[in-house]
Amino acid sequence: MIVTTTPSIEGKKIVEYKGIVSSEVIVGVNLVKDFIASITDIFGGRSGTYENELIRAREEALQELQNRAALIGANAVVGIDIDYEVLGANGSMLMVSVTGTAVVVE
Repeated sequence: MIVTTTPSIEGKKIVEYKGIVSSEVIVGVNLVKDFIASITDIFGGRSGTYENELIRAREEALQELQNRAALIGANAVVGIDIDYEVLGANGSMLMVSVTGTAVVVE
């Protein structure tokens, strides 16, 4: 399945619009990961712990989006928008939401 942030796919013709599809993935960051990330926060640098969680959540959300598009007969999703949010009382939950338009291309 083709997935893209652009409204069209170069070299392909959209022949049918199936509708909007979306998916959300919420992941919790446990106490150990939170502790490791807080050390990075104090000393500076990148937090591999949070980056890996975001990568995993984004990949899962994109896969779920493709599954939902396939269920309604699409073979591509265009105009994908990926949003990230922090949830929970202490900001310990990460949410990735993905939305796009399911289409059929030739």
